[in-house]
Amino acid sequence: MTGEYTCGRCLQVLRRRATVQNLLVRWNQVATPRRGGYGSPASYVRSLSSRSSGPFEPKASQGPVQRNAFSSSMSVGPVTQKVDFATSSPALDTRALLKQNNLFHPFSRSPAAEIRQRAAFTKHNAFCPHPSHQQTRLPDSPHDPESRKRQPDSESLPPAHSQFECPDCGVPIYCSEGHWMDDFEAHLEICETIRQINEDDHDLHSGRFFPEFSYPGLQDDNFVINMTNWDTFLYTREFEAINDDRSMRQVTRMLTYPLTIGSVLHELSPYSVRKGGRLTAEGLKSVSALRYTLHPHKTGEGVDMQGLRLKAPPVRIFILGARAESSLPREVWLQLSYIFPRSLIHLIFIGPDSMANRDAEFPLPERTPENPFGGIVEDRLGGQFKITTYVDYFHTMYKAQYFQPFDPYLDCVMLFHPGLGHPASSHEWEETLPQLLETKVPIISTGYTQWDMERDISWVREKCAGEFDVLLEPGENIFRSLRWDLNDLDPHDVSCGNWGLWAFRGKRYVFL
Repeated sequence: MTGEYTCGRCLQVLRRRATVQNLLVRWNQVATPRRGGYGSPASYVRSLSSRSSGPFEPKASQGPVQRNAFSSSMSVGPVTQKVDFATSSPALDTRALLKQNNLFHPFSRSPAAEIRQRAAFTKHNAFCPHPSHQQTRLPDSPHDPESRKRQPDSESLPPAHSQFECPDCGVPIYCSEGHWMDDFEAHLEICETIRQINEDDHDLHSGRFFPEFSYPGLQDDNFVINMTNWDTFLYTREFEAINDDRSMRQVTRMLTYPLTIGSVLHELSPYSVRKGGRLTAEGLKSVSALRYTLHPHKTGEGVDMQGLRLKAPPVRIFILGARAESSLPREVWLQLSYIFPRSLIHLIFIGPDSMANRDAEFPLPERTPENPFGGIVEDRLGGQFKITTYVDYFHTMYKAQYFQPFDPYLDCVMLFHPGLGHPASSHEWEETLPQLLETKVPIISTGYTQWDMERDISWVREKCAGEFDVLLEPGENIFRSLRWDLNDLDPHDVSCGNWGLWAFRGKRYVFL
């Protein structure tokens, strides 16, 4: 009976202080296909253990970085970059490697070895975006720098790697200083954003203490969560005060995943059927069914035997094509449970890359009659939250009727940056999409950019025209990541996690 004689607010403060003093924060960047076809770091992992062992043990840093070194990890194609970093409390470390007013460094001369490795990777793999060069691939969108390049002819220059670092943003982008100066107006459109990415990356390697990664526990029933925007949510959830934009960008980079789901399903969602609220009439029907289960009435439930009550089955949230989000720190995903404190939630990661950056959990469980798809079950995350991971395709499990039946009151599907319309990944969804529409449960999807989201919508309309209803009109996600990400294969390609948000569902037919 923990906290039986302590008020809830005091208990949360005590737990939070104990967590900050004893836990070691760790992030690992995970390779996530961007826009369906390109690898890029998209998430981070933090360990709950104060001591590391095995492959997660912090490595001794090299060069000028000797204390609180970060080890960063990014894999793109055959090249793998491994990163592990840890922060310590101010009582153990009184000196930061990089001060907040000294975070900008050219990538190739960065004090962090991992960022220097990223610079070398970019110089070896990225191509100069100057329009005088020949195209190296087909453009992904009208905004792709490749669309400005010429078709191969006698006057066009052959492709050249990005060897010259812009002195203003510190990232290798052009092949020479001449091309950088000649194309400066085009580069100026994103130069300031790339410089911000540069400083944010060095902030993660600065060795400072990160109080913004101290997450609150269970919400007191006497306090209501305000989900109007990031500021009101963090304040009403009693997060540690975040007083600068950089810390805000760092914390929203991970919290965008559970909050994107929660912002749509919560009864105090910022999306509504009012004018400009983006929720459609069909969407209200679908989310109302889920909200009925996620927000049950109080039944006098308690922690003793007399307080036992019957509960509804868990709400299953299927995250298909899971990549980086499956390796997020579990206390990040627990925020979803704290938003819905009286309901049971079962998070199900499905996809061939769902075990990315989770090497400590290998080998995978043996496939048995009781566990035919080798699911990895995490059921020690609190009494009302459970995570299961399957390294397989959804359409394979659907044909085996492993998850049937689906219930609109208990099930929901989430697609984080699925790349439905991307030429490199759309073929993987052709079999899955009709099956998802057959379930008649809400399907929530996000996109890196507006173009990425619109391309997915166009592909769904092309493949399943007239067979689905839009539940949430496409638009910017209120709980998107505030931090921008850089594609090391194409430094001019910047995006942010979960920028766009929309939802749809298989059409329901009513026979009179």
